[in-house]
Amino acid sequence: MTPAGGDGSTALLYATEPLSFWGGYDAETGEIIDRRHPLSGEIAAGRALALPSTRGSSTTTAVLLEAIRRGTAPAALITRGRDSFLMLAAVVAEELYGARLPVVAVDEATFAELAAASRVSISPDGSVETAR
Repeated sequence: MTPAGGDGSTALLYATEPLSFWGGYDAETGEIIDRRHPLSGEIAAGRALALPSTRGSSTTTAVLLEAIRRGTAPAALITRGRDSFLMLAAVVAEELYGARLPVVAVDEATFAELAAASRVSISPDGSVETAR
């Protein structure tokens, strides 16, 4: 189910550490492959991924865009504040592939509340609802 539009929820992966998609995310499988990251070995494909931010540069956009094209991207991304690299990938994917990837920036308190959630749904206005 899509976490967007309020018509469903999806499983949530949550981390307090930033992730570099370049060398940290396998666009072929959707696995988090950075062995130093707390979510190492988890499959983010089809799940909402909550990260405080990304680490690195524009290569994050390239890797995420490839994952979107392959269908191995997270179902949604939730960050603690705006992340231009994630937003750029979402905008380009919608333009090139017609694929929608919700990217939601939340404040620190809301991000911290996600730690106790196992599922999320994102409404069209960008609000995030959690379930345990």
